[in-house]
Amino acid sequence: MIASYLIPVLFLSLFSYALFKKVRLYDCFTDGIKQAVPLILSLFPYLCGVLMLSALFEQSGLSDVLTNAIAPVLSALGIPPELGKLVLMKPFSGSGATALLSEILSLHGADSYLGRCACVCFGSSETVFYLSAVYFSSAKGKKPVLPVVIALTVNFITVILGCFLCRFL
Repeated sequence: MIASYLIPVLFLSLFSYALFKKVRLYDCFTDGIKQAVPLILSLFPYLCGVLMLSALFEQSGLSDVLTNAIAPVLSALGIPPELGKLVLMKPFSGSGATALLSEILSLHGADSYLGRCACVCFGSSETVFYLSAVYFSSAKGKKPVLPVVIALTVNFITVILGCFLCRFL
């Protein structure tokens, strides 16, 4: 009940504080919009590239080939092979990973070991390539390779640990 009032109360408090300080709210709002347009234009090519690569990854069948190739490795690490596609898709596309999670939950159930592992894998990882595109589009001169490798490694470690913990929960 309290949460439903939180955002309106915060908004009204901010609005009242701005009026008290005699801040021209509409002018500040339009200035913010003006600054957002160049940001959107600079992000567009990077996001477009990530989204296109994500769609190509799925539509080309490469995700199926890689899923089958890494299934033995996943099994050896304690990750159900049925989660291979989810593990591969999550760093590329949050919406694609959401669709895969939904499919896994409808096939195996949310309370099954596979369903719990899928939820933990989904929740404990991030769309690395999308975030990298957003960050590195504005951070000119930075080399993205090492941060991306670290983020992917951490994502994979969280999947392993998550599946390990799901065995006991």
